[in-house]
Amino acid sequence: MIRKIRSAALWGLDGFPVTVECFAGPGLPNVEIIGLPDTAVKESLDRIHAAAMSLHLPMPRGHITVNLAPADRKKQGSGFDLPILLAELSNTQLAGLDLSDACFIGELGLDGTLRGGNGALCLAIAARENGAKRLFVPKENAAECSVVDGLEVYGAENVMDLLAHLTGETPLERTVFDRDKVRQDAKPAVDFRDIRGQEMAKRAAEIAAAGGHNLLLAGPPGSGKSMLAKAIPGILPRMSFEEMLETTKIHSIAGFLREGEGLIRLRPFRSPHHTMSFVGLAGGGATPQPGEISLAHNGVLFLDELPEFEKRSLEILRQPLEDRQVTITRAAWKMTFPSDFMLVCAMNPCPCGYYGSDQKRCTCSPAAIERYLGKISGPLLDRIDIRIEVPALSFEELNGRQAGEDSAAVRERVDRARKIAAERYREIGVRCNGALTGAQTKKWCRYDEKAEAVLQSSFVSRHMSARGLDRILRLARTIADLEEAEIISESHVLEAVQFRFSSEKYFSR
Repeated sequence: MIRKIRSAALWGLDGFPVTVECFAGPGLPNVEIIGLPDTAVKESLDRIHAAAMSLHLPMPRGHITVNLAPADRKKQGSGFDLPILLAELSNTQLAGLDLSDACFIGELGLDGTLRGGNGALCLAIAARENGAKRLFVPKENAAECSVVDGLEVYGAENVMDLLAHLTGETPLERTVFDRDKVRQDAKPAVDFRDIRGQEMAKRAAEIAAAGGHNLLLAGPPGSGKSMLAKAIPGILPRMSFEEMLETTKIHSIAGFLREGEGLIRLRPFRSPHHTMSFVGLAGGGATPQPGEISLAHNGVLFLDELPEFEKRSLEILRQPLEDRQVTITRAAWKMTFPSDFMLVCAMNPCPCGYYGSDQKRCTCSPAAIERYLGKISGPLLDRIDIRIEVPALSFEELNGRQAGEDSAAVRERVDRARKIAAERYREIGVRCNGALTGAQTKKWCRYDEKAEAVLQSSFVSRHMSARGLDRILRLARTIADLEEAEIISESHVLEAVQFRFSSEKYFSR
């Protein structure tokens, strides 16, 4: 007799339904798994049978064939332990039970405990789309799976608790997600009021957050570049439920969700070390995993000490910054991960850090400075909308007792500007000015005659590219939104040009 149990498997960012088919026939005792299983799936037999023996569960005898359908897609991971065990028990202990609307996912311990795995949220979505009504997972994965609407989620600590529920002896408690209790009230790591001086840099950060623009902070050591970058998540708009879901899927696959955490409620802030490989940054690997640029989706990717990163790693950023996604292609597969992030970079202007400083003499040779700054290519620099100099602070600025605006006040203005932009782009589905394409920029960034004259003059004198001109316009559009102005004026363009070329002395080589 053939018994079927629903399950699901991961491929990239998405799950796909898998039917575990079990056939027990005559012959010598043997179990064979077919359907393109990887090593982890093949090893499940040892875990299943050890768990069954420790729990004294009656397993079928004879030649057993387990098929993972569809048979033409590779199955990875240890989440098939539970459905394979239940498929075998369907001929004995679970005979006669209707499990056609249920989906099962989970790794088995040798004592029958259920262990959570990565990507449970993606698997839950796949189960629902395949028509499942009930989902049974390890208890530590229940919170994230409960986020999926239209699916009853039950978390079990071990196989015996699950069997008791299925046979009606002791029901499991259903895990329910309450959207009304979703809050984003955590305090930012760094509040704007804690940052002394640097009013121009703060203004640049506010504009960058309001329009989703990329930001480069250049200046000597100790000027507050990293502190300012860490304060940016605190002024970004709160995430919508859809953004939370997208972000949680990525972090679930990477295994970065804390136990019991249903949703990621705060915008990610990823700050990889400059020794990270290009694969760690972009994603990939033998089992495709999202990289840092995808883990920063809907949040901030902060690259401190920018010139210290490998040039190959930095060049990988160019395509995701334009397309808002990263496509990884290998001989056997092709995969796309979302990467709609705000890039924030910080750098010293030279190896010693004091090139251009009026407080300390630079000890680097011109050749050393050239090599150092040469690691940042022109095309990458062109994709960074705001390039601001962050000078060293004076004693008076550091010793000042007057506190500046806090992050909450800045966020209110950012929220207002984002809502204006979202309403303007409602028909085209764009959420902020920084995400506009070239054609959309031309259509939506309207300016007056004086602004046009400034644009023309700056285009010629600054030797701007077409991309650079578009980014000036998007930046000016954001500045206008912060002032709630419908048309881009001369002052908006002038400020946009100033912020784009503030650090020009470092890159005018």
